[in-house]
Amino acid sequence: MDFKAFISGCAGLILGDAERRFFAATRPCGLILFARNVETPAQIRALISSFKEAVESDEALVLIDQEGGRVQRLRPPHWRAMPPARCYGRLYETDPEMGKQAAFAGARLIAQELHDADITVDCTPVLDVPEKGAHEIIGDRAFSTDPDVVIALGRAVMEGCLAGGVLPVIKHVPGHGRAKADSHLALPRIDVTAADLDAVDFRPFRALRDAPLAMTAHVLLPAFDERRPASISPVIMSEVIRDRIGLTGLVMSDDLGMKALGGPFAERARSVIEAGCDVALHCGGNLAEMVEVGNAVPELEGLAAERFARARDCLHDPQPFDVEEALSLVTEAAGTHVASLGADPTVQA
Repeated sequence: MDFKAFISGCAGLILGDAERRFFAATRPCGLILFARNVETPAQIRALISSFKEAVESDEALVLIDQEGGRVQRLRPPHWRAMPPARCYGRLYETDPEMGKQAAFAGARLIAQELHDADITVDCTPVLDVPEKGAHEIIGDRAFSTDPDVVIALGRAVMEGCLAGGVLPVIKHVPGHGRAKADSHLALPRIDVTAADLDAVDFRPFRALRDAPLAMTAHVLLPAFDERRPASISPVIMSEVIRDRIGLTGLVMSDDLGMKALGGPFAERARSVIEAGCDVALHCGGNLAEMVEVGNAVPELEGLAAERFARARDCLHDPQPFDVEEALSLVTEAAGTHVASLGADPTVQA
């Protein structure tokens, strides 16, 4: 494949000449899209095609954050507005089986839209378990404050993505739910014991450890490493994420541009790879930063390349499904959520 171990963003709706040359020279293993990159289905397909032409491969992944609720880059009028994850958690509380069916249906509907746009990866499900008083950056992006509910619905969303021909990404391992700060803006410190983390935060990730792809959390866990956030901590990446939790798939960092990390972008990129991330993720679309990252990361090889290949092997043609039935289930979940907004202080509408 001869890719380098990073996923890159881009600046706009089309690739500029300098971006094309950069992608041709460095060959990142993936492209991640944001609202600034999307306008119409045809435009997205053209952008993805030009990226794949630049890297001279159809094997590169194309990612997007399309969770539903606050975090969805594809929006009406060309794509459906989808409810946040907490909808499915609310429905699960009254009818567990219907909650799981609705979560699967929501993921399956999103996957169909992504597949039609030539997007191969959806950065969902969120497996974080929020607690009262935590920062609202997770909020209703989480299914529930109950790890068992998160496990059940996270599995349903993962399977819905795969059934729709799209790879899911479990995030944010080893857990962002307790954070009192937004890691986009600051480094959250989570001061709880290893036993507490093991009993709550790690459980959903352990239960879905067979996921093809995972994304780290830029959080400080002094129970395991006093100095380094999870994404750049060899202790957490190896002893916690790989051994204690047992993830077997490809692990990418969260965005290198987030302020929870410091220092030059080349240093950030090297740090996440040296800690044990298979791939560095850079989302901002700033070419100077992209060049720093691309020059700092190694070739995608060894175990990282094997995990990348295994993830790609999970991509299959979408399975048939009943769109109207899926929409009915999602509507039921959305109604349950609207009726219960404000009942839980950890939920942000």
